[in-house]
Amino acid sequence: MFFGSSFFFWLVAAAGAALAPWHMQQDGLALSNLLALGAEDPEAASALAQAAWHGRWWFWPALAGIALALPGALPAGRAATRARFLLLGGGLGLLGIVAQGLAIGVQGWNLPWLEVRFGELGDRQFGIGLGGSMAFLGCLVMVTDGLALRGYFKGDRFVSGAVGLLVASIAVFTAWPVLTMMGQMFTPRPDMGVAASVVDRLADRKIWGLACLGSNVGCGVFWNTLLLATSTATAATVLGLCFALIVTRTGFPAKRAMRLLTVLPIITPPFVIGLGLILIFGRSGVVNQIVEAMTGVQLGRWIYGFDGVFLAQVFSFTPTAFLVLIGVVEGISPTMEEASQTLRASRMRTFRAVTLPLMVPGLANAWLVVFVESLADFGNPIVLGGSYGVLSTEIFFAVVGAQQDFGRAAVLAAIMLVVGLAAFLLQRAVVGRRSYVSVTGKGDAGLPPGLPRPVRIVAFAIAIPWAILTITVYTMAMAGAFVRVWGRDWTPTLSHFQRAFAVEWAADGRILFSGGAWHSLFTTIELAATAAPITAGLGLLAAWVLTRQKFAGRTALEFALMLTFAVPGTVIGVAYILTYNIPPLEITGTAMILIACFVFRNLPVGVRSGVAAMSQLDKSLDEAAITLRASTFRALTTVVLPLLKPAIVTALVYSFVRAMTTVSAVIFLVSAEYEMATVFIINRVINGDYGLAIAYCAVLIVLMMAAIGLINLAVGRRRLGRRAAAARNAVPAGGPA
Repeated sequence: MFFGSSFFFWLVAAAGAALAPWHMQQDGLALSNLLALGAEDPEAASALAQAAWHGRWWFWPALAGIALALPGALPAGRAATRARFLLLGGGLGLLGIVAQGLAIGVQGWNLPWLEVRFGELGDRQFGIGLGGSMAFLGCLVMVTDGLALRGYFKGDRFVSGAVGLLVASIAVFTAWPVLTMMGQMFTPRPDMGVAASVVDRLADRKIWGLACLGSNVGCGVFWNTLLLATSTATAATVLGLCFALIVTRTGFPAKRAMRLLTVLPIITPPFVIGLGLILIFGRSGVVNQIVEAMTGVQLGRWIYGFDGVFLAQVFSFTPTAFLVLIGVVEGISPTMEEASQTLRASRMRTFRAVTLPLMVPGLANAWLVVFVESLADFGNPIVLGGSYGVLSTEIFFAVVGAQQDFGRAAVLAAIMLVVGLAAFLLQRAVVGRRSYVSVTGKGDAGLPPGLPRPVRIVAFAIAIPWAILTITVYTMAMAGAFVRVWGRDWTPTLSHFQRAFAVEWAADGRILFSGGAWHSLFTTIELAATAAPITAGLGLLAAWVLTRQKFAGRTALEFALMLTFAVPGTVIGVAYILTYNIPPLEITGTAMILIACFVFRNLPVGVRSGVAAMSQLDKSLDEAAITLRASTFRALTTVVLPLLKPAIVTALVYSFVRAMTTVSAVIFLVSAEYEMATVFIINRVINGDYGLAIAYCAVLIVLMMAAIGLINLAVGRRRLGRRAAAARNAVPAGGPA
């Protein structure tokens, strides 16, 4: 089994507690101190050494729990007895690790009542390290094994362990930082109590005001955000569906180029789209200048406000909807559509009554993801919003503005979470409990029918103008990388690329990457490549658990997996700083905090694309494998995963490129050692060095296009045994339209 035996993980926990250094080591871990008890230096010692030789008695409960779990970890004995020892021992170990970590910090007791109860500590401890992590993992798996032995999760250790891993991950890297940030809501203002401060922040007219209904005054940021998110989600889902239908159900000759063009905005650093729109539609933009020259009419600054942010967000998030929908459209069984046409239904009626209903999970999931992305978007509103305020920008100004009111930021973030929850419940209500299975274990060699003529006309009428506009925006934006001074001197040059990516030969023959951008580029690629497979693996595992298993708390887990998506990146960055800057998890300034941010910030897309794809797979497929005595893990890897290749590609592509291009979530988390490409670009923009910034963006786009190609090549295509069409839209003579 994937999680191995209970005894193996008991050994992991025991080694972590008795041999490995419990705390993080400032200079890293060398082999010489990896296996040492560290008796001389308590900060480099194992938990056992600290408890036995340095008087740190607070480690004894965790050590006792691990010892108590040993009889349950041994393979001999009754299942009920083993389960009791595993649950008691593993649970006590987990409780001891968490309690001692939260209770004691670098200045002694973290809570005043502990100092009153036990007296002044006179000691300290740093963040958890290798030993503590091993002990935590071992105790967690022993608890999940104990639950399986007690009959929970149908006695399946893999399912129990998967749920335990997901719950622990979400608790540590999502719920904990978000709750830490939410706790700031109850910080009292100087002239008010706690309750009065919360009420005053919640009742702010700037949030709920409706003065815009009767005057030219703007509405509150809540209504602005709701209108923007709903409009963007609807438009992006329609656009994504049009592109997906053209790519999968037509003989359009430029399908590959259209697929690439559709994904292009997702691999672009955030400010490029806004900059391109300003160059085209801004006050001095090309369109405004042409209109003024031809008609004398000045279009003004219409791009700054709702219109501009809406346009930029639809550009930015249509690829997300497309990536979710492409696998869903490809997964629809042609057999059902052929059966409908055999019964003399027209193509239009077949599309309306068969094809479209089978897309409902994909459409609902795409809409939900884009809605939540629009809620949390920070880059587009800050560039193009003007006086049109939304929740994400208000949170940013509350955190970094002159007021520095973390309480107000927490209230706004809480409102955003409630809106995200409402969208999540609406999506569940739309999808409901109906079945959308279209991939079963039966033969399926049908030929996908072409689109009905009206649907094809509408799809092309929407997609082609949008594709042309996309090309125009990118052409205008990228031109800045090849001119000397942006907006003033349009002399062609490659000097910006030279400054960023210069390469020299050293005297000894070594290659020197002397350009200023190399360090941030190598760091970003390394971290993104590390985070992407973790994100995809966790996301698809979560999707499988949510769609295939029934257990108490499944709905709560599903919402928790969407939690970081509903919170702006700025809030996540601040929450991670507040949470992980002090023990028990002291990872600020390390690569680990950036990887964790990437993984859990981008996890929802992997989950939603996996859920949408999994909804089309009949449970009988993996049930048949289990009936043939395959383990749950083997059934998942050999039967289900090969049918989820579109979802795997979506998760890998999205997580990699988002890690490469994110700004708001990491701008507070980067350090001199771990500088990200987007932060380097933003700093160049702030300094007015647009040429170098856009040159860097151009290089990033090329690199990510290559990465997407490699991901598609590595994962491969899903093979469903269906026939290929030479000309899908060729209508047979006399056939219905």
